[in-house]
Amino acid sequence: MSKKEISKDLLEYISKLALIELKEEEKDNFIHQLKNILAHFEKLNSLNTDDIEPMRHPIEGLNNVFREDIPRKSLSNEEALKNAKYTKDGYFKAPRVLKDKN
Repeated sequence: MSKKEISKDLLEYISKLALIELKEEEKDNFIHQLKNILAHFEKLNSLNTDDIEPMRHPIEGLNNVFREDIPRKSLSNEEALKNAKYTKDGYFKAPRVLKDKN
């Protein structure tokens, strides 16, 4: 496994991919926090788990807890949109998520 150091350039690249703008003091803080998180994962990776059986579910013997799928009347379009702050042509209107390419 290759170890890659968390640098300011890497953090800026990740924040750009996530469309998150970070201030300089936030970058320093996040780099420190990410290094601490990765150090904890390194500790976990060093543990010998050869004799430990994987958990499939925390509660053994628990089977199918799903409710029966019974069709019922759903909300009308007007009911679904009545508390929405912004709507357009019968749909929820949301802010743009992706930026235009520059």
